[in-house]
Amino acid sequence: MRILVLLLGLLLPSLAAAATSNLFTSARDTVALVSQSNTPGNVTLALKFHLNPGWHIYWSNPGDAGFAPTFKLTPPASAGDISFPPPEFLLQGPVGAYVLSGDVLLPFQASNTGPIVNATANWLVCADVCIPEHAKFALNLDGSPAAEAALFTPPVIVNSPFATSIAPDGTLIVSGPTQAQVKAARFFPTKPDAIINAAPQTLAFTATGLTLRLQPGPGFTPAGITGILELTDPSGVMQALNVSAAAGAAPVTTAAIVWLGLAFLGGIILNLMPCVFPILAMKALAIARLGGQGHAKIRREAYGYTLGVLVAFTFIGGLLLGLRALGDQAGWGFQLQSPIFVGVLALLILAIALNLAGLFSISGLENIGSSLASKGSFFTGLLAVAVATPCTAPFMGGAIAAALAAPFYVAFGIFLALGLGLAAPFLLIALIPGIAAKLPRPGAWMRNLQRILSLPMFATFIWLAWVFVTQLNPAAPALSLPNAQPFSTAQLAQERAAGEPVFIDMTAAWCVTCLVNEHSSLTNPDVQAAFNAAHIKTLVGDWTNRSPEISAFLEANHRDGVPLYIYYPPNNGAPVTLPQILTPQIVLNTIKP
Repeated sequence: MRILVLLLGLLLPSLAAAATSNLFTSARDTVALVSQSNTPGNVTLALKFHLNPGWHIYWSNPGDAGFAPTFKLTPPASAGDISFPPPEFLLQGPVGAYVLSGDVLLPFQASNTGPIVNATANWLVCADVCIPEHAKFALNLDGSPAAEAALFTPPVIVNSPFATSIAPDGTLIVSGPTQAQVKAARFFPTKPDAIINAAPQTLAFTATGLTLRLQPGPGFTPAGITGILELTDPSGVMQALNVSAAAGAAPVTTAAIVWLGLAFLGGIILNLMPCVFPILAMKALAIARLGGQGHAKIRREAYGYTLGVLVAFTFIGGLLLGLRALGDQAGWGFQLQSPIFVGVLALLILAIALNLAGLFSISGLENIGSSLASKGSFFTGLLAVAVATPCTAPFMGGAIAAALAAPFYVAFGIFLALGLGLAAPFLLIALIPGIAAKLPRPGAWMRNLQRILSLPMFATFIWLAWVFVTQLNPAAPALSLPNAQPFSTAQLAQERAAGEPVFIDMTAAWCVTCLVNEHSSLTNPDVQAAFNAAHIKTLVGDWTNRSPEISAFLEANHRDGVPLYIYYPPNNGAPVTLPQILTPQIVLNTIKP
């Protein structure tokens, strides 16, 4: 009896393994070929992966990196396509990948199999590095019970019960789900390059369902899109839906209305920013000249200035949207990355400063509206926007990002709302006659005021001249932080792989906020001492001139302009994004252990 028990004990392992091939084992994973049933002929087989913690393979559409597992059966056996489970999203710097981790089963239908199935497979397994792997498998289909049958559960991905469409701007519209049912959503396209994989997918809700803002990629077609939509409810349960979206039109969401309001408020705040001080000087002089004049004249001046502001914001916003639609990685403030634009603007500011100082008269320039005489209001509005752009980041970063991700009509609405906010103080004088009546009358005092107001114009010229020189010498960094190194994604990956703490500073010479943060916080002695004590590596990304690598990094971190500050703690801790306006204490609190 004991001998019989012993024989059964020796036999059971072989029976249990009857539906499993030989194992491929590495320090990264374990892989086998398994079968749902154990009868030759037509059978469901699968590649079975056990991936060690931190390692992953790739989905059918791998995204920006990697490749999906492939296999081949030895004839006469043949196989259909792999059925992939729902993917996971992995963002590594500017790279957005669709991956699978943990225990993964990749089933496929096989036909004409004999008692022995021979297969070869190739796959890429990745963590901080990627290792290509290859294996040959032999599976014995001997008719015995298939112990692996329980692995072949019903499909996790189900056809979507919701009507779905895709707008020309990339907005995915899903009718049915409510905000109470959905906490998070992500779409994984079937076709590579259909969307920008690393770009954020903004979730919003309408009266009839939800929208998910996708950024179209080079392979995007507005006629339709297919893929997997993963909806996660408030409890954390995820449902994967097979989606085939037809062409549609994007609705206006509550979020869009909120961004319009924030854009208007941000435009008002711009009037208090350093970039706009020179233009405030010009506006103040114009107000002084209007004192004692009829209200109709004041109205024309205010409307002219407002029109100039709106035209400028519409032009810059439209050009930016057009460039991005063509695949260009232009970001907010892109016009200041042109030395020609900066040089012309600097000379124009200098001419105005000299005129205000009374050093000479620019009558010809006045005729085309460069002064704030009665014919210069429209031009002043244009100039206000050109100079104000570097100051928009701290207050308008979210609204600008929303505009670049929104339908075109919402995007232009955001740019116009920003312009109306910037023009609001001057426009208020036109709309309320009582304010205009209280303006001081022109007099001799205006000459002294004009000379005083020339000072911020000279300061602006000096700043723009420095930007111009910096752009002509791209080897010189925009900022000279102690122990800083130029940014590169490769350098960041190397430091992270070594477990080193890293501070990322994305900046530009024309970014006034960046310069203020440098002098007030980043070069603060206490901050630098803390950086040195913690052995923090500082990588400076200089966006003064155009840089596709920096643009991609900004986009991957949901920004469309500078400044951007990110701290990567030691030992691969979760990165922390700092505010766009810094204080020494903010930096110290972020980097403290």
